[in-house]
Amino acid sequence: MTGKIIKGIAGFYYVYVVDSGIYECKAKGAFRKEKVKPLVGDDVIIDIISEDEKTGNVVELLPRKSELIRPAVANVDQALLIFATKNPEPNLNLLDRFLCMMEEQELPIVICFNKEDIADDGFEQRMRDTYERAGYKVIFCSAKEEKGIDEIKQVLQGKTSTVAGPSGVGKSSIVNMLTEGHSMETGEVSEKIGRGKHTTRHSELLYLGEDTFIMDTPGFSSLFVPKMEPVDLYTLFPEFIEPASNCKFTGCAHDKEPKCGVKDAVSNGEIAASRYENYLQIYGEMVNERNNKYR
Repeated sequence: MTGKIIKGIAGFYYVYVVDSGIYECKAKGAFRKEKVKPLVGDDVIIDIISEDEKTGNVVELLPRKSELIRPAVANVDQALLIFATKNPEPNLNLLDRFLCMMEEQELPIVICFNKEDIADDGFEQRMRDTYERAGYKVIFCSAKEEKGIDEIKQVLQGKTSTVAGPSGVGKSSIVNMLTEGHSMETGEVSEKIGRGKHTTRHSELLYLGEDTFIMDTPGFSSLFVPKMEPVDLYTLFPEFIEPASNCKFTGCAHDKEPKCGVKDAVSNGEIAASRYENYLQIYGEMVNERNNKYR
């Protein structure tokens, strides 16, 4: 049977098979010999051990179309990043770090701001000006008032999406609304793995409908620094790329250099000041990390 790994814990892989449910599987020894580790999101072939007990073995990994390092998952099509308009106040530095993380892994991103109902005047327009200009789709919603959920469902349809965001932004409320009507599928795995030794939080795929999954992840680090040369950081800020072609100096850091196309774009409003400030902070951390490495 062909299915998709929706959770992996302590050597067990929980494989969702359309119309058949979830099977608790072990991976065959050949994977260890080949040093191949099945990941959440992998499409796999399983052999059934017991249909009654829903157990089996993973015998083959099907080709991956993508693989993320952070979090370690396979076959994800996009990231849905959820922040709140306030309560808690949105940390744009954290948001930009996450965008860099996903850009580094070449994953498309949708930004969702929850709690639209309590947003300050002008906040929505500022965020649209900042992030739509950078090429990202931005959605405003209110889980409390159940507004904007249909728009989120539209962008998720037919894709596997990883969902992330800081605590307190209403991520769980939105995920619960998205999975409503699929409680049998999502609850089945929770019941199967509800054991003491499985209490650690791991990435998990939740089934939303035909060919549509969302991945609830354990979160992401505010300390993320890209693993690339500092001079290349600007490539993770999409709206910097075209202005950077107007810089006078090759290898421009877009910091103190004269005749810098990126700084000109900030001055004339083409690049948001907050994005540029966060770029400089991350750039400085990358330079310090590199210097410490070679001391």
